[in-house]
Amino acid sequence: MWCVARLDGEYVRRMEDVLALYEKPLSEEDPLFCIDEKPVVLHEDIRAPLPAPPGRAARRDYEYRRRGTANVFCGVEP
Repeated sequence: MWCVARLDGEYVRRMEDVLALYEKPLSEEDPLFCIDEKPVVLHEDIRAPLPAPPGRAARRDYEYRRRGTANVFCGVEP
């Protein structure tokens, strides 16, 4: 999560520029792509999940083995 230090005139002007981009109509000649990323921790189950009885979700143990980290990237055209 990020924090904004000050909501001054410069910040507001730049935010309005970004919002104006989102309002532009779609154009094949001038496409707009938004990219975001999120770090995630990779987990491995230590014990196999128990099979789910009818009408219930499968049960997983809370213990896990950490298997590193990764970044998930998403690119969209709004």
